[in-house]
Amino acid sequence: MKYVIRRVAALLATMLLVSALAFLAFSLVSGDPAQTKLGTEATPEALAALRREWGLDRPLALRYLSWLGGFATGDLGISYSYSQPVWTLIAPKLGATLLMCLLSFALIVLVSIPLGIGSYRWVGGRFEWLSTILNQLCMAAPPFFTGILISYGFGVALRLFVPGQVLDLRGDLPSALRTLFFAAVCIAIPRVAMTVRMMRSTVVGEMNRAYVRTAISRGLDRRGVMLRHVLKNSLVATVTFLGQTMAEIIGGSIVVEQVFGIAGLGSFLVSSIRTRDYPVVQTIVVILAFWVALSGALADLVNRTVDPRLRLGGGI
Repeated sequence: MKYVIRRVAALLATMLLVSALAFLAFSLVSGDPAQTKLGTEATPEALAALRREWGLDRPLALRYLSWLGGFATGDLGISYSYSQPVWTLIAPKLGATLLMCLLSFALIVLVSIPLGIGSYRWVGGRFEWLSTILNQLCMAAPPFFTGILISYGFGVALRLFVPGQVLDLRGDLPSALRTLFFAAVCIAIPRVAMTVRMMRSTVVGEMNRAYVRTAISRGLDRRGVMLRHVLKNSLVATVTFLGQTMAEIIGGSIVVEQVFGIAGLGSFLVSSIRTRDYPVVQTIVVILAFWVALSGALADLVNRTVDPRLRLGGGI
């Protein structure tokens, strides 16, 4: 229990630091949001009035504390570009991005772990060179390039989804899910290849350890040793790697949303940066950072559950 409390405290401290850095970075970056909103022909009086309305004339520390207090109470501020509450703008896009990331993560887990275990049998075999080439190709494939190929092959040619169609999770759900699925595939392909390679190396290393050789020499079935011992020990490193993969999934989602025309957090973040809509940008950055930090914390907790050695002296 003490470990869980420490992880929660570390998560909160991380989010506080990320929010401060995000607020500072976008407050000090060149460009005036008021000028962007009103245009180059705006009078100095109009610019000064808009800055006062948005609170840009106050000291940076006071602005941050005000924003942080509002964020803690659910008041994310007002968008500079749309003059609407930030949460009203983000909420519809949050669902699409979250679902796409979860689909991508599920594909990585469901595909890479069986392939990682099965590819152990190919080590030193005649198919090892083929698996290595395919693995390298998948790792090197940029998501935007894979997205273009999938959009043409499955969208234009096979018409399984409509590329560039505006997603509406509350309307045509099957069509939206098909688009999100193929977008998730683009994100998952290089991560599946990385996970398979990492897990295969881990399984090979475990199979060459003394306890495995001893168990096999005593007459235990190799398959049973693999399932009962090797797989469990290999999952510790795999879960840690998958926790780190969430950051890459989020990064890939920003690119893939542009290719598939998905109105998610990634595309909204890019457009908000262009228009210097800092309340929106800061909120999205904090949300994405929370996903990354939370996935890392959950991976640690799962590892401590799988491997009892990690719980020694951990207070859980």
